[in-house]
Amino acid sequence: MLRRLGSVDALRGCTVALMLLVNDPGDGEHVYWPLVHAQWHGCTPTDLMFPFFLFVVGVSIALAIGPRVERGEDKGALTRAAMMRASRILLLGVAINVLAWLAMPEAHLRFPGVLQRIGVCFAGAAWFAIYSSVRAQWAAIVAILLGYWALLLAGGTLEPFVNIVDRVDFAIFGHAVYQTDPITGRGHDPEGLLGCFPSLATSLLGLRAGQWLRDGKVKALLTMSVLLLVLGGAWSLVFPLNKNLWTSSFVLWTGGLAMLALVLFHLLVDRGEWPAVGRRFGMNAVAAYAGSELMQILMPALGIQQPLYQHAFAGWITPLAGPYIASLAYALAFVAVWWLIVVALDRRKIHLKL
Repeated sequence: MLRRLGSVDALRGCTVALMLLVNDPGDGEHVYWPLVHAQWHGCTPTDLMFPFFLFVVGVSIALAIGPRVERGEDKGALTRAAMMRASRILLLGVAINVLAWLAMPEAHLRFPGVLQRIGVCFAGAAWFAIYSSVRAQWAAIVAILLGYWALLLAGGTLEPFVNIVDRVDFAIFGHAVYQTDPITGRGHDPEGLLGCFPSLATSLLGLRAGQWLRDGKVKALLTMSVLLLVLGGAWSLVFPLNKNLWTSSFVLWTGGLAMLALVLFHLLVDRGEWPAVGRRFGMNAVAAYAGSELMQILMPALGIQQPLYQHAFAGWITPLAGPYIASLAYALAFVAVWWLIVVALDRRKIHLKL
């Protein structure tokens, strides 16, 4: 049996911790630029977090499902288990969105979301791991990236609210999307429906990387990471990096960086026996993310968040160091609280799996 690789848990955990850090500032108006998403085209460090997570979803599937397929386990049973888990993740995301709509007066109902996309990509990558060959997986990645590029070109523009991805999402979900243009009434969602296809390509890159990791092919991982970065950078000259649209160049660029990160974590943790920093977040990744989202709904709804931030952070830090430091201090404290929670869970060997 393949031993659990600490590097994968550590990479997943560090990614989740950084997701919490960028999602939960004390004051959204005062955030350092590396901790905010690019306004539209471009790629900041924050834009790497979600593709890194989806990449690790693919890696984890290669490590968990791949050996079971090779042992000849019943594919129907594996598929049912994977689809049930994907459905639970997706439904949890919808439930959190509904709770936000009910609990927060300023919120509106939204159907797409981060957990929903994780569920869809988990289902798709698991299906490919169970039923397809290596050649078919690479063919699917190429077909998705080229097909998505052609689709966006056929749409005539990449501008927000009027590109074909936003138009399709708005036609399906209506105003139940992330944001609506108050002037035109058109909608946009960075985790909409069509964007699931290139996001699946990100997870499929992780699936192939996970197989190489199982086989100890570090040179192949390193070579492919450089190739992806070169191709993604070159493609971005005509097809910009864009996390909101999850453009094909963005898939290659972030996939290359994620593969480099996987190599680094593998060499340091698995081979160099460095501490697996982030492992405890990684062991309860979805639980930590979902729990943090629930906390960020309930704290404002109960009238706790703003007084807490003002009295414990902004009230004394802002006069000394400025509002950006105060906002960052709150975000770091938020991550620290969840670190204590996942440490407590891990010590009790509680690893919440949906």
